Amino acid sequence: MVQVQKTELGTEAGEFLLVSKPKGWTSFDVVNRIRSVLDVSKVGHAGTLDPMATGLLIVCTGKKTKELDQYQGLEKEYIAQMVLGARTSSFDAETPVIEHRGTENVSEEMIHAAVKQFVGYQTQLPPMWSAAKVKGRRLYKYARKGKEVDRRPREVLVRSITVDWIRMPKVRLTVVCSRGTYIRTLVDDIGKRIGCGAYLGELERTRIGNFLLEDAVSLENLYGPRLKQSNS
Repeated sequence: MVQVQKTELGTEAGEFLLVSKPKGWTSFDVVNRIRSVLDVSKVGHAGTLDPMATGLLIVCTGKKTKELDQYQGLEKEYIAQMVLGARTSSFDAETPVIEHRGTENVSEEMIHAAVKQFVGYQTQLPPMWSAAKVKGRRLYKYARKGKEVDRRPREVLVRSITVDWIRMPKVRLTVVCSRGTYIRTLVDDIGKRIGCGAYLGELERTRIGNFLLEDAVSLENLYGPRLKQSNS
């Protein structure tokens, strides 16, 4: 079992932490809060999670931030809830539905067949509502102003997709993929292939390499009273 490895809190020797990111927090919010609570200058994370997503975040402090690069490229595992019959501009639940389509003619066989087509190497265009940068600025900042900018496509690997359950119009998937894979883009693409559209309703990262969400701790459990006081 992977355990959270810690040295003395707040020292420059640093810590390696497995943190369970709550919904509504950005990855940078988590980093900034740990930096504030520990009063250390160096804090970083390996692998951004969107604000609406929850799950495993690797955080390092002090001298251990030099180790972050070795975690960036590790394989990721996600549990994603796909909502069929609708699309949003952000490809997830962060923005309103802009298109509705019926799912009456969508069968389980159609869903399984469409999902299978997205296993393997593929090219993705970073979504406008993402933290990727163009000209030094986060894409979502352009999107909030209604602007769309040119982005470079990237090759990603979806190693496996498992359909956990189908409860129309919702479908739960377990996705194992490479670094840089946008699950919201994957869901949007699957929805297009099925023909009814889809958006990402919920997302949880459950694994990074051999590090598991079940071994992570919440921010409150990590720093207890000091974190609660800083939130008040």
